[in-house]
Amino acid sequence: MDLRNVKGLLFDKDGTLFDFAATWEPWAEAFLLRVCDGEREMAARVGADIGFDLATRRFAPDSIAIAGTPQQVVDALAPHFPERPPSDLLELINAEAARAPQREAVPLRPFLQGLRDRGLRLGVATNDAEHPARAHLLAAGVVDMFDFIAGFDSGHGGKPSPGQLHAFATHVGLPASSIAMVGDSIHDLAAARVAGMGRIAVLTGPATAEDLAPHADLVLPDIGHLPGRLI
Repeated sequence: MDLRNVKGLLFDKDGTLFDFAATWEPWAEAFLLRVCDGEREMAARVGADIGFDLATRRFAPDSIAIAGTPQQVVDALAPHFPERPPSDLLELINAEAARAPQREAVPLRPFLQGLRDRGLRLGVATNDAEHPARAHLLAAGVVDMFDFIAGFDSGHGGKPSPGQLHAFATHVGLPASSIAMVGDSIHDLAAARVAGMGRIAVLTGPATAEDLAPHADLVLPDIGHLPGRLI
């Protein structure tokens, strides 16, 4: 991919700006134990249905929680909790998500400042809900670095649909061809392809280089390698 014409970068959040495992494995354990009232056997059964092994605290590669939206996780959980309205489950998921620990993939403030100093417009497009996404970025001290932040519930849909990507391009007034989507999943890269944007994959999520390379213009170990590729 020729990065000389890139004027905007749209980042996924989990697995891209933040290390996926360090954030979401503790979240999954805390959420499952809370929703199951501390009953570990039930929590293990429920976790299996969203692709999370409570005993090992690891997600399966095809877990709905990796690339899906919180609403999709609710849909998978709902049969276990027929007495709970789905809206209550979604509220609980978002509440635990907002408290989830965040480990920055690289020191984010200087990284993002360096991109802004180059004149790049920056955005976040995540399949998380917007409120916890903003909470995570605020806790990291970088929410002000972005021109645009969208979650699956911000009115543009979720990835792999391109709605968030189109909304970012419109918001910053750039053609899609001058924007690159940076993400750690095939969903991110598929959305970028449909939107007509560049596709940059990073390896700070569950997917491997072999998973991502066929769908990406460029595969990097993490976002910290991105500035060196910008001309």
